[in-house]
Amino acid sequence: MPESEGFPPGTDPDRASVARVYDALLGGEHHFAIDREAVAAITAIEPQARTLARANRAFLGRAVRFLVESGVRQFIDLGSGIPTQGNVHEVAQAVRPGARVVYVDNDPVAVAHSTSLLAGNPDVDIVDADIRRPADILASPQVRKLIDFEQPVAVLMNAILHFVTAEEDPAGLVAAFRDVLPEGSFLAMSHGTHEDRPDTADAVRKLYKSRATSPVTTRSHDEILELFTGFDLVEPGLVHLPLWRPGRDDLIPDNPKEYWVYAGVGRKAGQSVEETR
Repeated sequence: MPESEGFPPGTDPDRASVARVYDALLGGEHHFAIDREAVAAITAIEPQARTLARANRAFLGRAVRFLVESGVRQFIDLGSGIPTQGNVHEVAQAVRPGARVVYVDNDPVAVAHSTSLLAGNPDVDIVDADIRRPADILASPQVRKLIDFEQPVAVLMNAILHFVTAEEDPAGLVAAFRDVLPEGSFLAMSHGTHEDRPDTADAVRKLYKSRATSPVTTRSHDEILELFTGFDLVEPGLVHLPLWRPGRDDLIPDNPKEYWVYAGVGRKAGQSVEETR
């Protein structure tokens, strides 16, 4: 994105954007110099940061395919970020045409590019909103139009809750969505941890706090597991990113703990699920 175009309205020009940094890590084009500077600092701390971002994106694709194969036809993607290859609606609709997706983000660049990308697709829309205000999301015209809460819904929280502090009550945010979901719905989540690489995680936390629009709060395996309260984890449970249902072509590292992000998918309790793999 040329700097001469300036920052969109609502953008803080002095802080790197979480969404734009992720876009840069994935090799996207919708970011500014301040975001690239943050990426350079991140990769100096964690040389495999780009690999980790790609692994997180790959988990999202595998999770969405699993969910569609498990009978889900509608998705709410919280903190969806800037559109890039393998968007949720592309993955879902490739398996099940007509699958409905509502993206949610509050980054102006993410919202603008998503709006442009989704034009003409009646089964997909975006809400300009913050995950910290679940009532606003659930009451939005886009959700009310596309999501039928009488049928299973998948809520996606991919690498978003570690940008929610303890004071902002991540468990309460999850519960706000969980409580409106019918039985047979799902929660898919990835979340950074400090257990495997404490020094690296601490350095990344300090960097985001000083440079980015949102601080990072990494959590332990048990703390992340608690966020799935009310959901039954499907196999293989809450595991490091590369270990969640890898495909034949997915690379499994010798030490999965190098990927210091946990991933899991849970099904709202009350009904059995037919495993597809």
